Amino acid sequence: MALKMNAAELSVFLRLEFPQVADEFEMVELSATRLEVALRVQDKHLRPGGTVSGPSMFALADVAAYLHILAFIGPKALAVTTNCGIDFMRKPSAQFDLLCKNEVVKLGRSLAVCQSLIYSADQAQPVARANLTYAIPRDGWGGNSKGWTGVK
Repeated sequence: MALKMNAAELSVFLRLEFPQVADEFEMVELSATRLEVALRVQDKHLRPGGTVSGPSMFALADVAAYLHILAFIGPKALAVTTNCGIDFMRKPSAQFDLLCKNEVVKLGRSLAVCQSLIYSADQAQPVARANLTYAIPRDGWGGNSKGWTGVK
């Protein structure tokens, strides 16, 4: 399946729709098979014990899945997470950024299923894995409320 949005367009879209968190994430790679997104770890992402918090890792997986799905379906701001299961397998270091490698496993008309592996930059093995399901808005219900028109 061909991509409808490239990495630059996804970055602009994220800045317009979610300016409150857009600067925390950076797209590293985008292809039809995988999207890689980095979380630039800051003090606000940490929890006691010197590790990245679970909610921060969830946000990384959620943003990666959202952007990868939008790459296929176009700028539908109202695509929403309907389910997420996440396994925290290893303690990520607080001194290193996290990288999420997302794969769209199934893309249907109304649902998309993704799986994500999250890595700490200092570890070869994943620190977490997530399975996410998104509801895709029907035509006419996914437009951008802030007037996104794409990158020219």
